[in-house]
Amino acid sequence: MQITLSFLSDLSKNNNRDWFQANKEAYEAAHEEMIEFADQLLSEMNTHDVIETPTGKKSLYRIYRDVRFSKDKTPYKTHWAGRMRRAGVERRGGYYYKIGLKESYAVGGFFGPNAKDLLHFRNQIALDADPLRSILESKSFKTTFGELRGEQLKTAPKGFEKDHPEIDLLRYKQYFIRHDFIREQIHEPDFHKILSETFRKMRPFLDCMTEIITTDLNGISLA
Repeated sequence: MQITLSFLSDLSKNNNRDWFQANKEAYEAAHEEMIEFADQLLSEMNTHDVIETPTGKKSLYRIYRDVRFSKDKTPYKTHWAGRMRRAGVERRGGYYYKIGLKESYAVGGFFGPNAKDLLHFRNQIALDADPLRSILESKSFKTTFGELRGEQLKTAPKGFEKDHPEIDLLRYKQYFIRHDFIREQIHEPDFHKILSETFRKMRPFLDCMTEIITTDLNGISLA
């Protein structure tokens, strides 16, 4: 990861197209290092989950920023990021990772459920939130991830009472969890294993949410 971090450091000080073009070889070297890292991560991930993303390279986001609607017109991201998709209807949720100079983290969950899926999540949680709460309140979860994250409504969603006993969970519009890494971990030669292990620890949450979204209110499979 040394080539990657060194390039990001230089890029953060020279975020313009002229510098980038003059240092294209440095970018390509960092990109190749990230592809190798992502391939190693994918191999590790497939030992404890089934990933649909075919290659590490396919998991990586482009370094070029879309500045059309942004006040920040710097053309390049100063971090690398990737996303891996779980395979099959029985494996829901996704994995996302970011590696940067200021912050590096792993995220997993449901980032943009459509209206139908979101209502299904809410209906199931309103009926029985115990399985999800059991995970969120476990010591292992709190130690690794802290708390459930995601954008929330300020009030109760339509069709639910403001004083519903599960209203704190029903207000969520996204359901995901996150673990932040310290800088020293990013420098570890086996960071791909550290990241993969963090994703593995997300499985109880992902599996619980998968069961919620793939069964009806009677617990019968929707597949």
